Amino acid sequence: MNTERTGAGTVEFYWRPGCGFCMALRAGLERAGLPFTEVNIWEEPGAAERVREVANGNETVPTVFVGPAAMVNPTVDEVLAAVRQHAPELL
Repeated sequence: MNTERTGAGTVEFYWRPGCGFCMALRAGLERAGLPFTEVNIWEEPGAAERVREVANGNETVPTVFVGPAAMVNPTVDEVLAAVRQHAPELL
Protein backbone atom coordinates (compact mmCIF):
# COMPACT_ATOMS: atom_id res chain seq x y z
CA MET A 1 0.00 0.00 0.00
CA ASN A 2 1.37 3.40 -0.90
CA THR A 3 0.27 6.88 0.04
CA GLU A 4 1.07 10.18 -1.57
CA ARG A 5 1.22 12.09 1.72
CA THR A 6 4.59 13.49 2.73
CA GLY A 7 5.66 15.12 5.95
CA ALA A 8 6.12 14.24 9.60
CA GLY A 9 3.53 11.42 9.67
CA THR A 10 4.77 9.55 6.62
CA VAL A 11 7.25 6.92 5.55
CA GLU A 12 9.36 7.95 2.56
CA PHE A 13 10.94 5.00 0.75
CA TYR A 14 13.85 6.02 -1.52
CA TRP A 15 14.77 3.40 -4.12
CA ARG A 16 16.10 2.87 -7.63
CA PRO A 17 15.21 0.39 -10.39
CA GLY A 18 17.09 -2.91 -10.32
CA CYS A 19 17.83 -2.78 -6.57
CA GLY A 20 17.12 -6.18 -5.04
CA PHE A 21 17.39 -4.82 -1.50
CA CYS A 22 14.78 -2.21 -2.39
CA MET A 23 12.39 -4.82 -3.77
CA ALA A 24 12.80 -6.97 -0.65
CA LEU A 25 12.16 -4.07 1.73
CA ARG A 26 9.19 -2.85 -0.32
CA ALA A 27 7.63 -6.33 -0.11
CA GLY A 28 8.18 -6.44 3.65
CA LEU A 29 6.63 -3.02 4.19
CA GLU A 30 3.65 -4.01 2.07
CA ARG A 31 3.23 -7.27 4.04
CA ALA A 32 3.27 -5.19 7.24
CA GLY A 33 0.48 -3.03 5.79
CA LEU A 34 2.53 0.13 6.26
CA PRO A 35 1.62 3.07 4.02
CA PHE A 36 4.64 4.66 2.35
CA THR A 37 5.57 7.04 -0.42
CA GLU A 38 8.03 5.75 -3.01
CA VAL A 39 10.72 8.07 -4.36
CA ASN A 40 12.85 6.91 -7.30
CA ILE A 41 16.26 8.56 -6.82
CA TRP A 42 16.96 8.40 -10.55
CA GLU A 43 13.77 10.24 -11.55
CA GLU A 44 12.83 12.58 -8.71
CA PRO A 45 14.76 15.88 -8.66
CA GLY A 46 16.73 16.25 -5.42
CA ALA A 47 16.08 12.70 -4.25
CA ALA A 48 19.61 11.36 -4.81
CA GLU A 49 21.01 14.42 -3.03
CA ARG A 50 18.76 13.79 -0.01
CA VAL A 51 19.98 10.19 0.17
CA ARG A 52 23.62 11.28 -0.11
CA GLU A 53 23.11 13.66 2.82
CA VAL A 54 22.34 10.75 5.18
CA ALA A 55 24.43 8.01 3.53
CA ASN A 56 27.94 9.45 3.85
CA GLY A 57 27.83 10.92 0.34
CA ASN A 58 26.67 7.67 -1.27
CA GLU A 59 23.45 6.94 -3.15
CA THR A 60 22.74 3.88 -1.03
CA VAL A 61 19.22 2.56 -1.31
CA PRO A 62 16.87 1.65 0.11
CA THR A 63 16.91 4.69 2.35
CA VAL A 64 13.84 5.38 4.46
CA PHE A 65 12.79 8.55 6.25
CA VAL A 66 10.22 8.55 9.06
CA GLY A 67 9.87 12.03 10.52
CA PRO A 68 13.35 12.98 11.75
CA ALA A 69 14.69 9.42 11.44
CA ALA A 70 16.79 8.47 8.42
CA MET A 71 17.70 4.82 7.86
CA VAL A 72 20.08 3.50 5.20
CA ASN A 73 19.32 -0.07 4.09
CA PRO A 74 17.06 -0.75 7.09
CA THR A 75 15.19 -3.90 7.98
CA VAL A 76 11.40 -3.92 8.13
CA ASP A 77 11.68 -4.13 11.93
CA GLU A 78 13.86 -1.01 12.03
CA VAL A 79 11.34 0.90 9.92
CA LEU A 80 8.46 -0.26 12.11
CA ALA A 81 10.36 0.81 15.25
CA ALA A 82 10.87 4.28 13.74
CA VAL A 83 7.19 4.46 12.84
CA ARG A 84 6.19 3.48 16.40
CA GLN A 85 8.40 6.31 17.69
CA HIS A 86 7.75 9.06 15.12
CA ALA A 87 4.46 8.26 13.35
CA PRO A 88 2.41 5.77 15.42
CA GLU A 89 -0.78 6.91 13.72
CA LEU A 90 0.34 4.93 10.64
CA LEU A 91 0.13 1.59 12.48
